Parts: sequence; structure tokens; C-alpha cells
Amino acid sequence: MDFTYDDEQQALREAVRGLLATAYADHEARRRTVAEEPGFDRALWGRLAEMGILGLPFSEDDGGVGAGPVEIGIVCQELGRVLAPEPYLASVVHAGGLVAALGSPEQKADLLGRLSSGELLLAAADTSPGGRWTAEPDGVRASVSGDAWTLDGVADPVVGGESADMFVVTATLPDGGGTGVFVVDASAATVSGYATADLTRAASVTFDGSAATPLGEAGRDLADNVATISDLTRIMGANQALGVMQSQVRATTEYLKSRKQFGVTLNTFQALTFRAADMYVELELAHSMVDWATMTIAGGDPDAVAVAADRVGLQVSRSGRHIGQEAIQLHGGIAMTAEYSVGVGTAHLTVLEQWLGNAGHHLTRLSERVDDHELVEAI
Repeated sequence: MDFTYDDEQQALREAVRGLLATAYADHEARRRTVAEEPGFDRALWGRLAEMGILGLPFSEDDGGVGAGPVEIGIVCQELGRVLAPEPYLASVVHAGGLVAALGSPEQKADLLGRLSSGELLLAAADTSPGGRWTAEPDGVRASVSGDAWTLDGVADPVVGGESADMFVVTATLPDGGGTGVFVVDASAATVSGYATADLTRAASVTFDGSAATPLGEAGRDLADNVATISDLTRIMGANQALGVMQSQVRATTEYLKSRKQFGVTLNTFQALTFRAADMYVELELAHSMVDWATMTIAGGDPDAVAVAADRVGLQVSRSGRHIGQEAIQLHGGIAMTAEYSVGVGTAHLTVLEQWLGNAGHHLTRLSERVDDHELVEAI
């Protein structure tokens, strides 16, 4: 099977890489951006819209481009390479994915059209304080009076929520009706923003009788749909993590070839070279899993996507932990400072893991699917 990109995909990679290089040519530029409100480059976000990158996943009828998962994965990888703080994964892939999958034709044309043009920033409020990567919205409850819906509860963390214009909220429906998805204007909620470990922004969002509009058909249980979009987001998050790991391996090998100790470069020492080689092996394992999982999306089978999300999540979690720790160790004390990209990259991998699911979570979900073997009795 040919895993190389075609000419159009390669051109997309080069275009996105070139654009990001203008904003984040070095890590110091990224540090300046996250230190100021809103925590990402609004001008760069606008240029991404002009290039059609924000509309990449959505159909042309909804104001998008109608690209496939491989193209979206390319964008996520390039964002990861430079640790770009722009909320593409949270706003376009996750929140936009919910609207694209569940919204009415009118809602999709309006919300996705404005999202694609850069006029609107969405954030998915589908996590509850202390929640553990479940599609069940135990943090927010929906109520209805006539045709009017309101929400009460707290969603936290909401990645990219501090700057969002509208929230796509999952909530428990009345009378045990399952999971509903709603659109809420940011002005109808109380938003408390904060910095995460990698200095990107998230928020705690409180709904108190907040007016809400059902996404798609009102009152329908959408738990399975929400779970599938979360799995798609996990796979694209793995693409972003892959970009981070690629930059960490490259930075580490360059450091070993340039940094001198006892009058010779560090790559002279065989033990350090072996450790760098182990990093490369972990990177290639993750790369192959990311490519496979991304192509699985095209099949359109939710069960296959769920399995792919857990398999790639498990591998990327293990590889990211190994590569991040080794990159810090091989760089020494400099890697622990915020001024250096290696330590911040490891923090970003951790933030992605805690947002989308860690190795233990993915392993547990995979083990629950093993039902084709006899139980072995304990002796």
C-alpha cells in the first residue's frame, strides 16, 4: 500500500507549513503569542480562513472545501510541529464536527459557513469537572418549557472556550431521554478562562438557565453520534501529537550533533545515540498507527473508527511519553525551561492526552472489546 502523499496533499502540507513559519519561525514567537490575549494569533487565524483551512472538513454546501481525513490530518500535524496555539482541533475538528454531523441544513450553512470564513469561533462544551473521557454529559442538564430549552451546569475544561463566540454543548435530556446537543451563545454563559500546562487556553463554562437551541432534531438521544465525533477528534489529535513528536526527535538529534562535552559532540557517545535511535523507533510506530487510523475514517464505520481511535490513542500516548521524557533528558536542564520548545512540546502532549484520553483509558476500552476468547480459570 502506498502511504505517500499525492501532489495536492503535498502542496497542502507545504502551504500550511509556509504560513505557520511566518508566525512561528521560532519558539519565542509562540511564547509571545500565548502570553497575550486571546492566546493565539487572530491574524493567522484569518489567513487560515482565507486559505480554506478552517473549512477543510466541511462540505461545499456548508461553505467548506469537502476535503478528506488525510488532508485534515496534514493540517493537524503541521500545527503540532510548531506547537501552534490556534484552536483548530477544538473549534474546527471537534465543535465543527458536531455541527456538521448533527445540525440541520440551516444550522450547518450558518454556523459552519461563519466558522470557515473566520467570523465565528466555536468551542465544544462536552466535558464535566472530574469527568473521565465519557460521552455521557453528567455536568450539564437540559430543561424544556414549551419550545424553549435552557441549560444548567458546568462544563470544564472547555478547550478554546475563553475566546469562543458560541458553545456546542452536550447535556442530559429531561426524563432520562439520553444526550442532547445544543448551541449556546457565549453571552448566555459565565466563562472563566485559564492557562493549561502548555500555556494554551481553556475555560470553565457555567450555564445557569442559559437559553439554548437544539442542534438538529430536538429531544433526540445523540450519545452515539457524540461518541463518534469524539473518536474522530482523538484521531486528529493523534495527528497533532505526531507533529510534536517529529519536531522533538529532530531537535534532539540536532542537539546531539552540535552540543559538545569533553571536546566531542554528544553523538560520539554510543549510549546517547542508542537512546536517540529508540526515540526514532517509537516515532515510526506512532506514525504508522496514525496513518492507519486516519485512513480508517474514510470507511465510515463508527465501530471501526472507535477501535482505531483507541489503538492509535494507546500507541501515541506511550510513544509521546517516551519521546518527551527522552528529549528532556538528552537536552539536560535547558529542556525544563519555558524558553525551549522541547519541554513545552512534552507539556502539549500531556495536555492532549488528558483532554482526549490517556493510555489506561484506551487500553481499558480495547480490553472490553475482547469477547471472542474463553475465560481462563484461575488455578
